[in-house]
Amino acid sequence: MDELKERVAGEVALSDSPGSTMKKWRELFGITQVELAKEIKISTSTISDYESNRRLSPGVGVIKRFVEALFTIDEAKGSGVRQGLEKFSPRGEAPVPFYNIRDFVAPISGVDFSRIIEGKVLSNPGYLDSIKLFGYTMVDSLRVILEMSPSEYPKLFGSTTERAFIFDHVSTGRSPMVVIRVAPIKPKLVVMHNITTVDKLAVKIAQVEKIPLLATKLDMKEIETRLKKI
Repeated sequence: MDELKERVAGEVALSDSPGSTMKKWRELFGITQVELAKEIKISTSTISDYESNRRLSPGVGVIKRFVEALFTIDEAKGSGVRQGLEKFSPRGEAPVPFYNIRDFVAPISGVDFSRIIEGKVLSNPGYLDSIKLFGYTMVDSLRVILEMSPSEYPKLFGSTTERAFIFDHVSTGRSPMVVIRVAPIKPKLVVMHNITTVDKLAVKIAQVEKIPLLATKLDMKEIETRLKKI
């Protein structure tokens, strides 16, 4: 296996809920249970049993076949997911102290994410139902704006763009949303932490980009504690 495949396999093997992690990666690759079952040559009910944790944790052989199937199917579709993962995945770099990237064991809806962080929707509530989030990035907005070059911006996405950005140290929300507006890739959802006055331009940008914009007063440590339980 190459480095990227080993990373996926390692996450499944080391997960407390390997079936849920398998489901996360299958959905991240945009592959149906039927497609996966056909490639691995097992029944869809077996895939379903693994993903719902009704079947014992998969062994090394099953995990290897699972990972190979993901990348084989993706290659047949043009390798779009693999290219995205290779583009956005950090490679052996020291962690940057002003942002924190975490992925969920299983994807959650925008509605559930908003409920968990006690979010107040400022823009585009109608999109929350259709969003699936595979993770989140906590961002010190001032330091990212001042210290991160545009070429480093993709690092904020970790392994996928299907994630929420939670901005801390925000005054009006204008600066973070302007950065998102001009950036070539966008998060699926944006949260402004402990904001007092929301800039109208920030809301307008969120509307134009069709990104749900939320605000929360919940303590950042409490937010992280709650999201880690997912």
